[in-house]
Amino acid sequence: MAEPAPRATPRIQLAHGGGGTLMQQLIDGELRRLYADPDQVLHDAARLCLPHGRLAFTTDSYVVRPLEFEGGDIGSLAVTGTANDLAMAGARPLVLSLGLILEEGLELALLRRIVDSLAATARQCGMAIVTGDTKVVERGKGDGAFLNTSGIGLLEVVDPIDPRAIVAGDQLLVSGDLGRHGVAILAARHGLDLQPPLATDCKPLWPAVEALLAAGVRLHCLRDLTRGGLASALQELAAPNGLELLVEEERIPVAESVRRTCDLLGFDPLHLANEGRFLAVVPEADRQRALEVLAPGGGAWIGRVAEPGPGAARHRGRVLLRTPYGSERVLVPLSGELLPRIC
Repeated sequence: MAEPAPRATPRIQLAHGGGGTLMQQLIDGELRRLYADPDQVLHDAARLCLPHGRLAFTTDSYVVRPLEFEGGDIGSLAVTGTANDLAMAGARPLVLSLGLILEEGLELALLRRIVDSLAATARQCGMAIVTGDTKVVERGKGDGAFLNTSGIGLLEVVDPIDPRAIVAGDQLLVSGDLGRHGVAILAARHGLDLQPPLATDCKPLWPAVEALLAAGVRLHCLRDLTRGGLASALQELAAPNGLELLVEEERIPVAESVRRTCDLLGFDPLHLANEGRFLAVVPEADRQRALEVLAPGGGAWIGRVAEPGPGAARHRGRVLLRTPYGSERVLVPLSGELLPRIC
């Protein structure tokens, strides 16, 4: 007599990761629809037919808490974050792998919302999820869900978009206002009743990069402003390359609701994470053209790469912030994170 199939439950069990019937039910009932072709044969590796050309490859893991927040969730964050890493190299996002580590006790209704978000965001980014893996850990060991993604993109540039291409006189631009993602996570985590509610800025960056390339803008460097925000991105460019970056504090766009929240809680929006914003370093001759492309999304010019001053020999690189009062101060990187578990 055949053994009866296990009864469906509303929560993840350890057996969902055990390779048996429950795991097959999880794959067929919840995860198979992530694939571009839900009827494809699931194998140990995906066979890809990619456009001819040079490829970019990236991987990332996502451990955000809470799993859902205003305007997004861990699913949209994972797909967008990986697509955006490819875009920062000048690559059109193409395909994605997805690894899920699920905690025993996770509600299947929540998992379904995350899966729906993963699928919808992949379509928005123009990516196909082609392979994946699922593991289940004991209750209390996984905080609901962790995701890992790897992405492949087609490079659309000839000259590398690279920090080593930055030269004195280059201009610094941001693609939009800063700090929204960090504040959205903070509000969701601590139950802050922000009015109006502030949504994450999480969105794909490739359309903006593609528009810059189509406009003929020479992109010396791109950096998405995730953990550590603008301040960390500037430091990562300045220090290793011996650059002096001069940033105009008044030019940095910050939404009033973000500024008020930061003033109230003692945060600095320059150090807060973003998930749909990037820093672009372009030649001075391309500054205006780049601004015209980025302006509809709130893009702004914020500074320049300065000629090394008399004291340049004393430092490997630094970021100088010019205050509204005309004075300058060194923008010092944080030793830790203002908000852990944000992406």
